[in-house]
Amino acid sequence: MENTAYHLSGKRIIIGITAGIAAYKIPLLIRLLKTAGAEVQVIMTEKAKNFVTPLTLSVVSENPVISHSFDREDGRWQSHIELGLWADLIILAPLTANTMGKIANGIADNILLTTLLSARCPVLFAPAMDLDMFAHPSTQANIKKLQSFGYQYIPPEEGFLASGLSGKGRMPEPSVLFTHIKQNLHREQRFAGKKVLISAGPTYEKIDPVRFIGNFSSGKMGFAIAEAFAREGADVVLVTGPTHLQEKHPGILRKDVVSAQEMYDEVHRHFEQADITVMAAAVADYTPATKAANKIKKKSRSLEISLVPTQDILASLGKIKREDQLLIGFALETDNEKANALQKLQNKNLDFIVLNSLKDKGAGFATDTNKISILDRNGGFRSFPLKSKTLVAKDIIDYIDDKTR
Repeated sequence: MENTAYHLSGKRIIIGITAGIAAYKIPLLIRLLKTAGAEVQVIMTEKAKNFVTPLTLSVVSENPVISHSFDREDGRWQSHIELGLWADLIILAPLTANTMGKIANGIADNILLTTLLSARCPVLFAPAMDLDMFAHPSTQANIKKLQSFGYQYIPPEEGFLASGLSGKGRMPEPSVLFTHIKQNLHREQRFAGKKVLISAGPTYEKIDPVRFIGNFSSGKMGFAIAEAFAREGADVVLVTGPTHLQEKHPGILRKDVVSAQEMYDEVHRHFEQADITVMAAAVADYTPATKAANKIKKKSRSLEISLVPTQDILASLGKIKREDQLLIGFALETDNEKANALQKLQNKNLDFIVLNSLKDKGAGFATDTNKISILDRNGGFRSFPLKSKTLVAKDIIDYIDDKTR
């Protein structure tokens, strides 16, 4: 048997299940995808639950199954837009004649269909039905219509059908669907062969053995960018300050540091080999002039700590950057945001700078969302709405890809 371990590491796949008897095969497909390292999210129509249970699918996918736009008990909303943009690939299997007709005509009366209309990723569809339904002119016309959308058609096979008849209409076996998914996802990796260096998280500047000066950075933005590049084929070195986060993609080489000086040294160790460097870390600007060897005891009088500047990592990289290297920085501002970011871009010889403001609700440190603008050295400026940091990371690498083609 082919060793499929980690062939799809970091890939995000939505399986859309509609109400066909072949739905019973989908847990086996999910098992293949999970073994290959993919993250799987199942979206199923209400009637599909008659053929395979959400419990089975959630257990094998390790994600709750989605079948409604909102929770009927507490009203929590499930964003079909976020789902559509999250996916690297959507496969509709089994796809009934009914749902295929809805897709062909732009009908979106359930969360699977609204997610599909929001998606920008490749879509594969595997029709499954009785032979006469499959042969009907409307079904054949709808297959052509979906192909005209750019969807990839996985034709049914011939064999015994649930009706007891024999003919064309059987959904291919999970191993065949898996092969189609794997081949599709391996077609395009925009940063294949590129070496990418990313910094993430805070730095901790030691005061004494138990205290430090730090900031509220969680590292989520830098980790999301690292995962996004790795999914697109890049070899990623992630230099991270203290964080509880864990990288998921095997294409990421993680280097842990604590202080600004340690981050400076580690980043410089890898910078020469990097094609693209993204400095997303929140590096301390100052560090204590002296570090106490023992814990400082509390006293009644005030305590003064002398601080000295840390080395400016981004500026130091800008001074040695080659023409064939791309250097991107981050600017977290509280006032005069655009002007300050532009000055930083110019002073530190950056190609792009990603700007966010603490004035924007949901942006900045320790959140799962961010709201950014990107400025480039040629005067380009693009603003993006508030999004999850996963989608913000995709916007950033899309921008890099657009500007470097």
